[in-house]
Amino acid sequence: MCTLCGDVGRRALIGGSLAAVASAMLPALPAAAGERTAPGAAADTIYHRGAVLTMGPGHRRAEAIAVKGGRIVAVGKDHAIRRLAGPGTELVDLKGRTVLPGFIDAHSHAPYPGLVKLYFADLSSPPVGTVTDVASLVAALKAKADGTAPGGWVRGWGYDQTLLAEGRHPTAADLDRASSTLPIWAAHTNGHMGVANSVALKLAGITKDTPNPAGGVIVKDPATGEPTGLLQESAQNLVNRLQPAFGADQLTAGARATSELFTAAGVTTSVIAGGGADLYAALGAWHKTGVIGFRSLLMLSGDPLAGLPLAEGTGDEWVRVSGYGESVYDGSIQGYTGYLTKPYHKLADGLPDGYRGYTNYGPDLLKARVDRLYADGYAIRIHGNGDAAIDDLLDAYEAAIKKHGQRDHRLRIEHAQTAREDQLDRMRRLGVQASFFVSHTYYWGDQHRDIFLGPERASRISPLRSAQRRGLRSSVHLDSPVVPQSPLQAVWSAVNRITRSGRVLGPEQRITPLRALRAVTIDAAWQHFEEHSRGSIEPGKLADLVVLSDDPVTAHPKKIKDIRVLRTIVGGKTVHTA
Repeated sequence: MCTLCGDVGRRALIGGSLAAVASAMLPALPAAAGERTAPGAAADTIYHRGAVLTMGPGHRRAEAIAVKGGRIVAVGKDHAIRRLAGPGTELVDLKGRTVLPGFIDAHSHAPYPGLVKLYFADLSSPPVGTVTDVASLVAALKAKADGTAPGGWVRGWGYDQTLLAEGRHPTAADLDRASSTLPIWAAHTNGHMGVANSVALKLAGITKDTPNPAGGVIVKDPATGEPTGLLQESAQNLVNRLQPAFGADQLTAGARATSELFTAAGVTTSVIAGGGADLYAALGAWHKTGVIGFRSLLMLSGDPLAGLPLAEGTGDEWVRVSGYGESVYDGSIQGYTGYLTKPYHKLADGLPDGYRGYTNYGPDLLKARVDRLYADGYAIRIHGNGDAAIDDLLDAYEAAIKKHGQRDHRLRIEHAQTAREDQLDRMRRLGVQASFFVSHTYYWGDQHRDIFLGPERASRISPLRSAQRRGLRSSVHLDSPVVPQSPLQAVWSAVNRITRSGRVLGPEQRITPLRALRAVTIDAAWQHFEEHSRGSIEPGKLADLVVLSDDPVTAHPKKIKDIRVLRTIVGGKTVHTA
């Protein structure tokens, strides 16, 4: 749900620099590097004396894994796999540690997590950051401003008005206390809105008379009509487009920092929600030169009616185009921009009675885009948080299927936060899956229950158990940088559904640890047509593995998020050790 990471923010903050990355580091993305195993040859590496959760058929367990040429050649009992060792084989003693297929991050926004870490003031509240009120938010921005040269921009990321002591968004006047001479942009943690100070508003030409852009809102003071500084959805672009683009060196540093964050969390494949030919080329350069250690599946963004720059499936096992994604149809429920069928539970000041949110564009355009994408053979994965938005998405998907015929399309709804039971029935009938942002139950569960949705609707956000009962193969994701990258945290949330306050939100939607682990391994791979190459530990598949300090299936459910990633292996090579 990160629109900073979508087209609006990307055009503003990256500009043409991604193309510069690729041209500086590589002349072009190389052809597929066919990783093959020589039949009968000794293994390069054997991981032995472990507890291997294969996540393959029957979820059988094993003790050892043999790797050759970046692929798994054998899985089984320790004594049998040890016989595949030769004079040059490296033997890695796992000492009883648990091994799983490398985690598949089903929806996030590389290289933005690293860029945020390096170049933005941290405005996050505990437990992620230290901002607890408007004063501490201003202090963080002021510290950033004090190190910013004249003419530069001050950028912050991650505030959440519901976690500030004042319970409100900061205003332009608040941000002016950090600097009255430099432009400031403070992005909300959901990426769907942010606050500009007076200098930034003036540079953007935003006044009381500025109309709302299509698909966005310039929030104005009800008494004076003056802009408060808060810009929602597409209105962010009025300020974002003025901010200096990151340079090629900055982007590469951000990619490297992202890789460190992701591989430390056990991620071996990241699904990047939104990008074009420039990001595709940069990812290839970063992979080839060792900047990024994980594999990338790129969901394209852009206007499909104008034609997309890359065909479905373009690439290799390191970087591949995997569908169309991050066309943000509605917004964020915790920002009051998600599109619901029934009104929000409690309304923020200035919102009219009966307010249900809105979409960023209309259902007719949605249908036209989906029709074109489906006809052109793309897997389609579009953002829908509110149940009214999900209705429109399912209408568009069904119309395309009816017109062009059923196929193994693996269409998906991103986040699908408030999917109703009848919508899950319809998804099953149409063959549509969901990727759930289940960690909402922790990060915003209390707010959804008490403020945005009310107890009944909040109790079934991210309805994984209901989806499972219908045979839907769901994935789960973190939408990083919206929240920190940690597939084990997402698994913990799916299993426990515990909120920040320690309350359980919708216990009937909890799933087992094994089912949750499927959602970050084999089921996530299946959603992207990658189940034959990754997602389980089986001969012939990529040697992408994660070694954990404990077994998530047998550990106490409440301890899952505390399990440590000890080693991350991609293509048989260690890319992270604790």
